Amino acid sequence: MYSQTTHRHGACLAVTLAVLALAGCGPARQASSKPPTPEVTVVTVRRSSVPVSVELPGRTSAYLIAQVRARVDGIVQKRSFEEGADVKANQTLYQIDPAQYRAALNSAEATLQKAEANLAMTTAQADRYKVLITGNAISNQAYDNAVAAQKQAAADVAAGKAAVEMARLNLGYTDVVSPIAGRSGVSQVTQGAYVQGSAATLLTTIQQIDPIYVDLNQASVAGLQLRRDVASGQVKLHGLDQARVTLTLEDGTQYPLTGKLEFSGITVDPATGSVTVRAIFPNPKNILLPGMFVRARLEQGVNDNAFLVPVPGVGHNPQGQATALVVGPDNKVVQRTIQAQSTSGDKWIVTGGLNDGERIIVAGGQKVQPGMLVQAVEAQGQTAQAAAEADTGGTAATRQTPVLAQAR
Repeated sequence: MYSQTTHRHGACLAVTLAVLALAGCGPARQASSKPPTPEVTVVTVRRSSVPVSVELPGRTSAYLIAQVRARVDGIVQKRSFEEGADVKANQTLYQIDPAQYRAALNSAEATLQKAEANLAMTTAQADRYKVLITGNAISNQAYDNAVAAQKQAAADVAAGKAAVEMARLNLGYTDVVSPIAGRSGVSQVTQGAYVQGSAATLLTTIQQIDPIYVDLNQASVAGLQLRRDVASGQVKLHGLDQARVTLTLEDGTQYPLTGKLEFSGITVDPATGSVTVRAIFPNPKNILLPGMFVRARLEQGVNDNAFLVPVPGVGHNPQGQATALVVGPDNKVVQRTIQAQSTSGDKWIVTGGLNDGERIIVAGGQKVQPGMLVQAVEAQGQTAQAAAEADTGGTAATRQTPVLAQAR
């Protein structure tokens, strides 16, 4: 009996000691399970001079367009070019039957010769009468008639020369030549077709596409904002000869050559609320064809008070506003609403909402919330890009594609 009671008391004591031991270990385990301070990659932003650019839609148009039309009536005897081929200026394109125009030229030349002979005769007679009139050998009336006949013959010669020139021009028009150098279009007539100069029958069209124009449409409200920024000194405007233009083609590829701004229209289209901006591009390989849809990036000036923030450092809230996570001096995260409406390469151009020297989170932002204490590590070189790729399980450009689309 005593041994059982003693054994029972010993068991209770052992259980009590075990409970106390576990109770003593509880706070220590809880203290050891406290999560570490999250680490984020940051970039310190500085004010810099950033080109102010705008992306505009547009279409290409030929530098020169010449509609080749008939200037005389006749039958087309020959076509001397290949459709779609390049032609030179003054190259013969068509031959219209010249027979009647050659005959008309011969007739005009004969009429001119007759008029010149008559002029020679009347001139000689007027000269003789001039000598005779001084000796009163003839009447004044006879002398006046001789002088008038000479002048009439001179007029006939002038008219004959004009007729010869007109006949020669008409004969020349039977050789239809290209007024410009460029690429030929479809021939509208064939050999044996009858064309009319009075109706200006269209024969073909020649277009010069090197260089080539790009006509862009800019919203008038964007032009107003730019003028306000220029007036306030925030943006320094480029001159027309300094504005660079780059193109993105229909398939998304970049056109390799840079163009320049020709002019900016001053009339707003009431139907679209936009103005026309024309740029000119070299096109030596004929990559650009008239009528192609393109997107152009036009550098309008320079903003000396902007920030360049890496693309991974900018997000958007449900209202569509651009935001950035900033690490404050106390190493706590602050969410900031910023003004970021365009990009330059792999960086957003931020014109408001940030201060010089602030640290922007470019990787690790998914692990933190505003107000959290973090450990900030400054990005070096390509560290921000690499960290963003590791953070998202893919490329940073892929992660930010929806953001870019929303901004545009």
